[in-house]
Amino acid sequence: MEITKRGAAIKLEGEQPKVGQAAPDFTLKNLKDETVHLSDYLGKVILISVIPNIDTSVCALQTKHFNQVAGELVGAQLMTISNNTKAEQADWCAGNGVDMEMLHDTELTFAKAYGLYMPELELLARSVFVIDQNGELIYEEIVSEMTHEPNYEAALTAAKEVI
Repeated sequence: MEITKRGAAIKLEGEQPKVGQAAPDFTLKNLKDETVHLSDYLGKVILISVIPNIDTSVCALQTKHFNQVAGELVGAQLMTISNNTKAEQADWCAGNGVDMEMLHDTELTFAKAYGLYMPELELLARSVFVIDQNGELIYEEIVSEMTHEPNYEAALTAAKEVI
């Protein structure tokens, strides 16, 4: 799969999961150094917001927006994932007054399981996934232009439909 960055083609490594399939499980660390598995949240609707770099404007907008609106979704778990370091993520959260489930994928295990790694940039592709209570992927958006925000409303609608 390819996306663009300001019109230039960027290849994604691997295969992306498809709606209707079981969401690939993953294991990452959060800002408290706790190990988080996707399977830990079976029974809840999960909204995963993937960003290339927390220290850029579009990623900050995406993270703040989902943090604000997903908090209103009772019965849903929001996770934001990037391959920023724990320190970079923690500094950003502290500086923006955000307390959320932020997962760092510095080993790129999530990126490779979901086919989101961009080797050319050494970043994850901007994307959003919604997973139902049974672990099935019910919504996915891999943003076609890296500098654009995702379709927040479509992701939130998908989550609300299964809560």
